[in-house]
Amino acid sequence: MIDPYFSRPEVSNSDLTKTKQALSTRDSFDPTEAYAFGSLIDAMITEPDRIDWWRKLIDGQPLYGIASEKSTQDFDTAKKMFRVFSDNKKAQAIIKNASFQKVSVRNRSFNWNGLQFDMDCRCKWDFFGNISGDIKSTVATTQKQFVAACHYFDYFRSRAWYMDLEDTARDIIIGISKKNLKIFFVPIVRGDELYELGKQEYEELAFRHWVLM
Repeated sequence: MIDPYFSRPEVSNSDLTKTKQALSTRDSFDPTEAYAFGSLIDAMITEPDRIDWWRKLIDGQPLYGIASEKSTQDFDTAKKMFRVFSDNKKAQAIIKNASFQKVSVRNRSFNWNGLQFDMDCRCKWDFFGNISGDIKSTVATTQKQFVAACHYFDYFRSRAWYMDLEDTARDIIIGISKKNLKIFFVPIVRGDELYELGKQEYEELAFRHWVLM
């Protein structure tokens, strides 16, 4: 099942990532399996109707699109992570009464070093409520490692992009370790250091994307 969200014409944070990769000389890893695994965790938590728990399928298909020992093992790992998340009182309090997989679309005006331009923008929230945010699987085993991963994978850019599409004041990244099943929380508040870092990063990339497109 192909999510129609991904065929929408507006610019997303993922589009900014593609622009960054196109302009970068840094070798990029193939994100296909990591994305599929992360999508499985998201679906277990926010869209459980997509999961066939007995046959270990998502959208009627094995993880990674083919039945294999790896897909079965990774499904079992994801299920353990889901159970840890479900038993965590703080995580459950954060997502209580939230809307899941909410799509936001907005025409935004940007100013990059005095140059004005507009773009139609979009995002899709894992959860949207009093505190909105994103759920991430991670190989980090400590809070410090997870924060470092958030910097490396540009999660703060993503969160600032989302926050500014809906003018939200608070956001949070929740990490679930696939290594030791610990849960990490990284809160972001509008105007704080992490928000400002993310905003600076997305504004520069938005300009580069606008120029290229």
